[in-house]
Amino acid sequence: MHHLNVVLQLAQIARADPERTARTGLPEIILAERKSIAECLEIATLLLEREGRAILSRISPELRNALQERFPGMVEPGDSGTTVVVRQPTHTIPLTGGRVGVLTAGTSDMPMAEEAALICRELGCVVSTAYDVGVAGLHRLHAPLTAMLHEAAVDVLIVVAGMDGALPSVVAGLVDVPVIGLPTSVGYGMGGGGVAALLSMLQTCAPGLAVVNIDNGVGAGAVAARIANRAAAERSKGA
Repeated sequence: MHHLNVVLQLAQIARADPERTARTGLPEIILAERKSIAECLEIATLLLEREGRAILSRISPELRNALQERFPGMVEPGDSGTTVVVRQPTHTIPLTGGRVGVLTAGTSDMPMAEEAALICRELGCVVSTAYDVGVAGLHRLHAPLTAMLHEAAVDVLIVVAGMDGALPSVVAGLVDVPVIGLPTSVGYGMGGGGVAALLSMLQTCAPGLAVVNIDNGVGAGAVAARIANRAAAERSKGA
């Protein structure tokens, strides 16, 4: 009876949108932050029933445990540690041909980079990654960036950085593909919390750099996947 009451309450509060994928090409992603475990579980159940998959971001360890208990064997942990996919065994992701590259300035930026990469993969893209190639040792950038542009032939790059947020501008000044800057809340003192990185990216003098909000790996992944999938669709027309 208690479970039924929770479901009825959620039906009045949470309005899941399982048709979003067909409408926009992007699935509904459950932001778990500030939601109760019960709310997250019921929304995930609805999306699983209708789409075969539920993606949850900003999850807590307690929610992870609850998901594993409710959906045994169906929870795929993302490398970010805070983003997971719950998937029906029959659910598959068709590859689109879209190609995305993800670079980070430091290893501390990896959780947000992995969140963005997970979203891209869930939207059918192939993702190439290279981490810890920031401006403190800029010589590390050349080889992975060259490989992404020429061997992987990426359609778009996500460049993740905290601190002074300089790496996305550097990359945008070197490449001929769109660059998405993802500032992270890594840093010290006055500019800490990602503010300095965000402002630096917004003030870039390198054309071709777009910027999402601080720690918004989901947003960066969604934009990158849309660009890559549109490019892949155009390639397939000429094949």
